[in-house]
Amino acid sequence: MTIADVADPTGRQGNWLYDCAGAQIRAHCRHLATVLTIRGDIDAVNVDDVGTYLRRFILGDHPVVVDLSGVSYFSAAGISLLQMLDENCHAAGVQWSLVASPAVRQLVGDDRDDAPFPLTGSVHEALRDLADVIVSRRQLVLPLIKKTA
Repeated sequence: MTIADVADPTGRQGNWLYDCAGAQIRAHCRHLATVLTIRGDIDAVNVDDVGTYLRRFILGDHPVVVDLSGVSYFSAAGISLLQMLDENCHAAGVQWSLVASPAVRQLVGDDRDDAPFPLTGSVHEALRDLADVIVSRRQLVLPLIKKTA
């Protein structure tokens, strides 16, 4: 496992990726959430190392979006990775969302209502949902902080 400076598919240089035995992980801290993008394969060989690396980004009350849309192979061992993420996020009080590739959806399922994990269609959709929650919370608090004459 190494941290390597590699080119992304768009040709841009300098995107730091953590290479984990067939899975490339990129963490990007955004205003609304930390986006953890994983590409490649997640299998019994690398699932523990991927989990150890991802745990580093479950911080405080900052939401996490796990983008597995670039995962081409997802073994049954990957379910334990998602369970670990769910448990750690729940224990830390961190909201998280999962963007699943077709390989991941084969094991997890497509139905968002019946899925064991918080599925979303895209990173953009997950960030929009988080922004909507913030707006809703602000609207609930506004009447409490208005001054009366």
